[in-house]
Amino acid sequence: MKSCIISILLLCALIHPVSAQETDSLAIDIPADTSLFTQSIPVGKIGSETYTDTLVNPKFSPNPTKAVIFSAVFPGLGQVYNRKYWKLPIIYGGFMGCAYAISFNSRYYRDYSNAYLDWTDNDPNTQSYNDFTYGKPITDTVWFSNVLKRKKDYYRRYRDLSYIVTAGLYVICMIDAYVDAQLFDFDISQDLSLRVEPAIFERTRYNRRSFGLQCSFTF
Repeated sequence: MKSCIISILLLCALIHPVSAQETDSLAIDIPADTSLFTQSIPVGKIGSETYTDTLVNPKFSPNPTKAVIFSAVFPGLGQVYNRKYWKLPIIYGGFMGCAYAISFNSRYYRDYSNAYLDWTDNDPNTQSYNDFTYGKPITDTVWFSNVLKRKKDYYRRYRDLSYIVTAGLYVICMIDAYVDAQLFDFDISQDLSLRVEPAIFERTRYNRRSFGLQCSFTF
């Protein structure tokens, strides 16, 4: 009989509700940082009350090295990693413009180059230059030869320039992804102030003690 009473008392001690003071001691202090967000999850249930714990998830902070690697693998992927999605239309719009410029200049360079070669090889079977004469007879052969050469060089120069601009845009995407990741946590304060206050310059072996003003900027 005595052992039964002791067992009942121990069971009551195990299932008694936790007091408010004990509950407060179980709470986790969460930093007062708005950059963190919390999530409550149930950790146990005693009686009719459910007790929860709080998980603190850190703020997203991109890795600059990963951002550069992603941008090198595929343009714009570094910006996606940095969560700067608004830059994607600018990037892909620039690449589409470069692709159009390369295609346009390459096509005309190829046409004028073939026409110039056909004009200078003296072969009557190759007359692709007639596409630029519109069926009119050529009276000044020297002038026509110079025009074909000048046009060929013109479109070749702009074709090469289009390739250079495309490569430059590719490098700019990588630089932008790296810099954006580096400055992701950079805090730009709204408090821009100028403070002027008196200052005492201590005596040294070269100068005497002196008094003056010091100016400090807060930004």
